[in-house]
Amino acid sequence: MTAARAKNRWLDHERGGWALLAVVAALVAIVPVFNLAVPPDSPLHLTTFTVTLLGKYLCYALLAVALDLVWGYVGILSLGHGTFFALGGYAMGMYLMRQIGARGVYGNPELPDFMVFLNWDKLPWYWHGFEMFWFAMAMVALVPGLLAFIFGWLAFRSRVTGVYLSIITQALTYALMLAFFRNEMGFGGNNGLTDFKEILGHSLQSDGTRVVLFLTSALALAGGYIACRYIVTSKLGRVVAAVRDAESRVRFTGFRTEGFKLWVFTFSAILAGIAGALYVPQVGIINPTEFQPLNSIELVVWVAIGGRGTLYGAALGAAVVNYAKSTFTAVLPEAWLFVLGALFVLVTVALPKGLAGIASRFRKVGHAGA
Repeated sequence: MTAARAKNRWLDHERGGWALLAVVAALVAIVPVFNLAVPPDSPLHLTTFTVTLLGKYLCYALLAVALDLVWGYVGILSLGHGTFFALGGYAMGMYLMRQIGARGVYGNPELPDFMVFLNWDKLPWYWHGFEMFWFAMAMVALVPGLLAFIFGWLAFRSRVTGVYLSIITQALTYALMLAFFRNEMGFGGNNGLTDFKEILGHSLQSDGTRVVLFLTSALALAGGYIACRYIVTSKLGRVVAAVRDAESRVRFTGFRTEGFKLWVFTFSAILAGIAGALYVPQVGIINPTEFQPLNSIELVVWVAIGGRGTLYGAALGAAVVNYAKSTFTAVLPEAWLFVLGALFVLVTVALPKGLAGIASRFRKVGHAGA
């Protein structure tokens, strides 16, 4: 890559990043006003359902940014990032279940309803502490991060790369899906965790709480993007990009490439866990289907459609694909997967750099015309 091309690519990423942050800032300013201040009978009113839907898209966008960090910049195609998303969601779900207390169907002040139904006589040891918000939030980051660290340390130390690493990550999420389906695990089995009442003493059904969750998701996306952008433009980012392009050469120069890959992979998993934790109180449920490999594969499609290796493109792809999913599953539910496949093929053939590459093309055309 020439210096001029590298500079143009850097400028494209800067413009795209600022555009993403501008959109997030606009949503933060507009959505609460149109939902809380505009009367419900006004055509400008934004329903709470729409606010929740936008919040869900923001969580997906943060998840896509997390995957793009490891796939686009380190070259690790993870087909199991849904694992970290789901683990973060379960940590939040456990906190929300502990907040129900005696208001559950069976009125048990300590055991969640599903445990009472299954005749559990006491709370499992790994549920203790989740009645405290700070502890649950620590687990949101610690559990996905620790799993990613252990998995990455074993995989990268063994120099597992390429398609083999992708298959192992997919096997990991599939194994966890099967485990969480079992009632003996103590996570609700097939039904998962649901019927949440409140968070930090505020009802999850109130418009104000929904708006706060939306704002928190928006800030998390902005913060996650800025952190990832800082990483990829730092010395660490230059090293991991070199590892992506020619790992053996980097290793021969004296760098321990496994450590760099492990650090970024772990950080990406923590971001995915945060996205999952913000997702659960907005949708009101977390169950083992979040672990299914199809979800992680669909996540890869979001990043590819938006533009791999751009970060902002990954967020764009997540929003566009999930908006299309919401639309087509309502209009043509049987045809959605065909639409998704066609969109992926179309972008791969016509726009190999994804939707983020469109702006770059327009800029080049404008310069040529000038």
